[in-house]
Amino acid sequence: MPRRARAAGRRTLLVTLVALAVLCGCTGGSRVSSTPKPPGSGTEEEVERAVERLVRTDGFPAALAAVSDGDGRVRDYTAGVADLATGAPVPVNGRVRAASNTKTFTAVVVLQLVGEGRVRLDGPVETYLPGLLRGDGIDGRRVTVRHLLQHTSGLPDYTDSLSEDPFPRRDRYTPPRELLDLALAHPARFPPGARWEYSNTNYVLAGLLAQAVTGRPLAELVTRRIIEPLRLRHTYFPATGDRHIRGPHPKGYHATRPGRELKDITVMDPSWGWAAGQLITTPRDLNRFYTALLKGKLLEPAQLRQMRTTVGAQDLWPGARYGLGLVSTPLSCGGLAWGHGGDIPGFHTRGGATDDGRSVTLALTALPTALPDAEAAARHVLSAVDAALCD
Repeated sequence: MPRRARAAGRRTLLVTLVALAVLCGCTGGSRVSSTPKPPGSGTEEEVERAVERLVRTDGFPAALAAVSDGDGRVRDYTAGVADLATGAPVPVNGRVRAASNTKTFTAVVVLQLVGEGRVRLDGPVETYLPGLLRGDGIDGRRVTVRHLLQHTSGLPDYTDSLSEDPFPRRDRYTPPRELLDLALAHPARFPPGARWEYSNTNYVLAGLLAQAVTGRPLAELVTRRIIEPLRLRHTYFPATGDRHIRGPHPKGYHATRPGRELKDITVMDPSWGWAAGQLITTPRDLNRFYTALLKGKLLEPAQLRQMRTTVGAQDLWPGARYGLGLVSTPLSCGGLAWGHGGDIPGFHTRGGATDDGRSVTLALTALPTALPDAEAAARHVLSAVDAALCD
């Protein structure tokens, strides 16, 4: 969770614990489809064991992962069951809710606008959203676009005002302005630029800013500027009122308290995540996205350098640093994994890519905080990441 002092239920809603990543587990056996072992990535046996541990030890209902070696070879892993009631198998490369991985997509759109000269990275939010950002200690003339993308704005997080139980709101559409109003009812956490602190409110504002500058809906911007050029065929921004996950997918499960009965929360209105967490994707598509981003296929060099300029984000985990919608995490084998990760009721994703083209994305069908030992489950996920990206 970005802020350790926060209640687990609230923070895990969209928390973007970042990047690394991968592999998952659930109750049941695991399956792997593979090509010969890719150099520079974990062995199939290591990854498979990590998946099994998440399955058998931690109690995730299902897990699916994709591990890429940078030379076009991909290994897909699944474990557990897609449906606790029927025992249906987990679909390989099935669709899941991307949660806070959406933030990287939103950041890319904004940085593309910076590269086009339509937005100033260090310009005030007031320039693009006049009069919108006002509150107790909150002034859009002092908060910059960079502050939003890097979580250094000091803006309160609207998810702290949401109920810890997501089931009552699963069918309700929440417009972005309502999310912003929830946040602005509280005072600023600190002056802009004073420090780092994760807040989903930053990305709601980033989405509103992109719409104001272009005159186009955020979903269209993400689709035309990222999804279509990269041919992310299984990634989409759900339309208003679209509560279902299209295509093959495992069900997502949630418990309002650790260790309680897991209940199906697959069908839900994701609008409360919007620019901070509404996307639906697959493990392979996320690998393709982060790899393309690092290779400069989405941003000009100047904007990519800014995106990779980081500040300490120790509240995520030791070594984590946050750029502009992008997180770096050190690997045990050296180097960094760049990605984001995301949590939303029913789905927990972690993933990352390296500069030499390796990548991994893992999706689990429950949040660690829904399981009896959340801390151990979260640790095991990160360990699985290292197993996937390191020899």
